[in-house]
Amino acid sequence: MINLDKSYIMRGYQSDFLSDSHQVPLPDDIIKKGVVLEYLHYSVVMDLERGFPLLTATNIDGSRFLSIPRNELFSGGGDKWKKDDRIERDHQWGMELYRAPKSDFDRGHMTKREDVQWGVTLEEAAEAARSTFYFTNAVPQHPRVNQSVWRSIEDYVLKSESVKGALKVSVFTGPVMNENDPDFVTEISGKKVQLPLLFWKIIYYINEDEVLSRVAFLVGQKYLLEKEGMIRRRYQPKVKRLRFMNFKKADTFQVEVPAVEELTEISFVKAHDPMTSEKPIKLVTEQVNVRGGNAEIRKGILIKGLKL
Repeated sequence: MINLDKSYIMRGYQSDFLSDSHQVPLPDDIIKKGVVLEYLHYSVVMDLERGFPLLTATNIDGSRFLSIPRNELFSGGGDKWKKDDRIERDHQWGMELYRAPKSDFDRGHMTKREDVQWGVTLEEAAEAARSTFYFTNAVPQHPRVNQSVWRSIEDYVLKSESVKGALKVSVFTGPVMNENDPDFVTEISGKKVQLPLLFWKIIYYINEDEVLSRVAFLVGQKYLLEKEGMIRRRYQPKVKRLRFMNFKKADTFQVEVPAVEELTEISFVKAHDPMTSEKPIKLVTEQVNVRGGNAEIRKGILIKGLKL
């Protein structure tokens, strides 16, 4: 285990990270809906009623990324997840959810561990990585979503673009929280747990023409949760139709940022959108099957418009 340097302060997401002239702040409307928690190189906006993050905002500095094996972060190896003492424990779901019957979920990092694993020293990078193991940074994800196409997007953004090109990017990630989200089939301490069916990610970067740009992605897990009997639908007398809510079999799509804004009711900073199609574009994956079996990622993904 790499020793903690207690002098480090949890300095969260920085809006001027890309440059002084390209500010990308936390959306004002989302701050009003939740509680902002700062960690090292990222921040979380928590929904205290649902017990999950509304979004996480992350700064990635590819030029200062440091490689640290996951099993070296904590003494004794393995992950050490914990609740954040800055908010009431009843307002964040922990192991009581992930150990419950039928809970075959991954603890899906919203801010990827390696995304914040950078710094001037190895100790700083290690502390940042450890700070992602708070339940405030996790949402239940089906393993075939978390470990396959979604992870390949994360790896592409971090390793193929940010680290390889020594670039800075700012990333917003979160679940789509809908009032009609289905309930987990198991109640936890007598409480129903509504599970998000969609996850989104928006990446801000400065392109080769020095223009602030952004791309967005959506991934769905409705098919997989229904197939394995992990959710129970709520009675929905009249439901507003939202675009992209009927993704088939957990496929992942690249979409325009306004589509994410419509689903989440969050307004993001305007920027150049390389993605101009009104229809979602299915990402091209090689030898990855998120519909069943053990998905393996042998090759990367093709992401339209994301050339940082």
